Amino acid sequence: MNWETHLPHFREHFYRRERRSVPRARAFVRRALEDWGAAARSDDVLLCVSEIVTNALLHGVPPGRGFRVMLWLESDGQLRIEVHDSGEGTPALSSATDDAETGRGLLLVETLADKWGVGARNPGKVVWAEFVDCRPSGTRG
Repeated sequence: MNWETHLPHFREHFYRRERRSVPRARAFVRRALEDWGAAARSDDVLLCVSEIVTNALLHGVPPGRGFRVMLWLESDGQLRIEVHDSGEGTPALSSATDDAETGRGLLLVETLADKWGVGARNPGKVVWAEFVDCRPSGTRG
């Protein structure tokens, strides 16, 4: 498939509030990256997806609700991932101690993504991350 043929690419999927949604969301994103031939930074992308989705499940999805994962791949190779939930609160970077077992998820996102942030929606919020240059190696430059 020609890289430029069908850009921008877009996919979305809704997940229920359950633990198995984390590996399912990761598989959904992995499949999209493979289909688009854009797996150049897939390890970083998939780790960030895991962290953002886990945070949504633990802190952002009220009982009986779910969350939506959306991703876009633009012709310049930029990938944007969004996780939409209907919960209250705003995720923030934590200062986890060395012996803490939790609290490092957004620190990983901060380190691996080129940009990330939180936006408002009604109800809830969207947590997003962007990765530049996710094009296949033969199309850079």
